This record gives sequence, structure tokens and C-alpha cells, in this order.
Amino acid sequence: MAWGVVLLRRVAAVGAAYKAKVLASALFVSGIALDAERADEISAEAYRILRLFRASVDRAQKTVTVSFFGLSPRRAVWRPDLGATLSWDPPSPEGFAPGAAAAAAAPGVGPEKLAELLDSAFTEPDPRRLRRTRAIVVLQDGRLLAERYAPGFSAETPLNGWSMAKGVMGVLIGLLVGEGKLSLAQERLLPQWSAPDDPRGRITLEDLLRMRSGLRFSEVYSNPLSDVTRMLFSQPDAAAFAAARPLEAPPGSRWQYSSGTSNILSLIARRAVGESEYPSWPRRALFDPLGMRSAVFEPDASGTFVASSFLFATARDWARLGLFLLQDGVWEGRRLLPEGWARFLTTLTPQSPDGRYGAHWWLKLSKELGGETPAAARLPADAFHALGHEGQCLSVIPSRGLVVVRLGLSIDITAWNHAAFLDELLSR
Repeated sequence: MAWGVVLLRRVAAVGAAYKAKVLASALFVSGIALDAERADEISAEAYRILRLFRASVDRAQKTVTVSFFGLSPRRAVWRPDLGATLSWDPPSPEGFAPGAAAAAAAPGVGPEKLAELLDSAFTEPDPRRLRRTRAIVVLQDGRLLAERYAPGFSAETPLNGWSMAKGVMGVLIGLLVGEGKLSLAQERLLPQWSAPDDPRGRITLEDLLRMRSGLRFSEVYSNPLSDVTRMLFSQPDAAAFAAARPLEAPPGSRWQYSSGTSNILSLIARRAVGESEYPSWPRRALFDPLGMRSAVFEPDASGTFVASSFLFATARDWARLGLFLLQDGVWEGRRLLPEGWARFLTTLTPQSPDGRYGAHWWLKLSKELGGETPAAARLPADAFHALGHEGQCLSVIPSRGLVVVRLGLSIDITAWNHAAFLDELLSR
């Protein structure tokens, strides 16, 4: 019985944290008008269990507090330009200065010939597996070819890319490599790995970028007590939690997708940039130069950006990121990324299965998004992708000059067949 109470508290804390964080970001970052108890984000399909968790929203203070019948309450707090952060004691680090985030401007919608395809993308062919597509933006050769939004969403609505944030961290690390602050072969990347007899000290920056650190990490979202759910929703310092995992394979020898790895990279970047510069670094280094004015990178309570999961931007601004890589890290005639970095990010990691992964970017779509279908086999070989929870997709196809963004709330991710959408888009 005692163990059952402990287990219930741990599960309740994760559930309360998830609901508080998702609601706070949706309400105060995306600006979506929703019911704090019945919104699809925290009540539909696999999330039905969260209906048992009660939410209290303070719109004046911009906080959301959630508990399971009063058990294990968790609170998420919104701060200007930093989004929503789960509150701990102390709730937030010093050094984060508030700032305003404005929506990016872009041309109008695309031509009529894509209307049928866009119409189809916003339909619900299977009522048991809802797509809930919220935004689609298509660029070709840097020109806005098509754009569509679901009711209640617009070109000014920042939406979470979830694991698409990993692709952004891959770009940001490239900026630091270009400045000489980091190098791909660099070892002893963290103080906690610096002991002479600690085998984790042999992990290189490239190993982390290619998801082959060898660190133990369970990426199981259906288990509320797996490493990934504990890291995101029951730990004040996500990177420290991930960095404390033991090795279970020699560094560089085995590929394993790990959200913890991206947060370790975020901590390494924090150390390289410096405490005083880090809070504004993503905006100064990347978002402002690209005009991604809607972008909000959310930190955890320790002050480290959650590079695995918590980056909000409008669909147009996500498309800007794709266009930036399509242009080999050059923006408006100015090289920002070191030459060859975009190619590095999209070069196969040999240890990844079926040639699926590069360096924090996918080279093939996942099975859940149609990656093992005939449509996926027809996609150009140079396509690469940033992919996220609930069907978030940013696809770049250099040979066709295409950048495609799809954002939604596909709780059952198989509801959205991104391979079929891209295949039909390319066939037109």
C-alpha cells in the first residue's frame, strides 16, 4: 500500500505537470481561446485520463495550477518572451529579461491549384483518428506557394513544434561551432563527466548531435514514469537529469533516439555562450536574423532551454527555418552557419537504422507518418525533416526547392500521413 501511494503521487505529479504546461503554453503563448478542462489538448482520445485532473487558470498572473484531487499540484508560469515554465522552488533563475515577441509578416495565400489538396488536409476521414490539422505553409524557391489555417488559428498563432525543436538546436550548435566556441570532436563536455575514470567523458559533440552518446534513456511516451516523461514533467533541470544517465553502450557505437540528448546539448551551449548571454542567445543568434519574431523557446526551471520539446513559432516562422537550411545557412546574402553545416546536419548517421537519421534532423519520415509506404519511397532522396509529437512536420526538399510545414494536434499520430501529403504535393 505504501508503494502504491508513492507510485500514485509520482504519476499524479507527471499528469498534473503535463496538463499545466500544455494549458499555459496554449493559453498564453499560442493565445488560443479554449476551455481549461475540455480542450482537446488535455482531454481527447489518449488524454482522457487528464480529465480527472483539475485546472485553475489565473489569467491576470498568467499561471495554470493543476492537481489530481488536490494531490501533487503543479503550476506553470508564463513570462514574456520565455513562454510557460513549470514552477519549482525556486521557480525560475535570475538573468532572464522580459521582451516582446511580434508576429512575422509574409505574403498572401498560394494559388488555387493547391486548394483541393489543402481542403483534404483539413478534413477528418476517420472519426476514430482525428487529424486536427491547424496550419499548413508551403514555400517553393523562397516564395509562399500555399497557406491554410483551421478555424481559430492564423498566421499569427505560435504553435509548439515539440521535437522539431531538436532541429533548431542542431542549427544553434552550428553557430557556436562557426564561432569556435565548440568543436565536433570535443570531449569532456560537462563537469559531471570530467572525472578521469568516467567513460561519459569520451562522448563527443558529434556523438550527441547524431544521437549515439550511448547514454541510457527510455523514450517511451505512454509510460508516465519513463525517462522522457520524468525529464520533461517531474524534473526542474532536464539537462542535468539526462546527463546523469549511465552509459550502456560505448560512445559512438549505437544510435538511440533520445530527447535527453537534445537537452544536454542545450546545457553545453549554455556553458559555451555564458550565463549572461544565454537567455537572449537563440533570439540574437538565429531568430532575429531570420525574422522569426514569433519564436518562443521555453526554458525549464533551471533556466536551460528545453531543446527537446518546447519551442513555439508560427507556421510561417517554422518555414523560415526550413528555407534557411535550403539556402545552406545563408540568409539575405549573409552566411550565418559555417559552410557545410547544413550538409552535416543532413548527412546519414551510419549507426541509425535504415538510414533514417542525420544530425538532429530526420532523413526519412517515421512509420507513423507514412514513412514505410509507397508514397514515402517516391519522395526525393535529398528530403529531410524535423518531426514532432502529435504530427508536427517541417520538410525540406532541396531538389524541388520546397519547404513544407504542417502543424496540428494529431493525438494518434498515425492520423496524419505526411508522406502521402508530400507525394501528392510533388505530383501536382
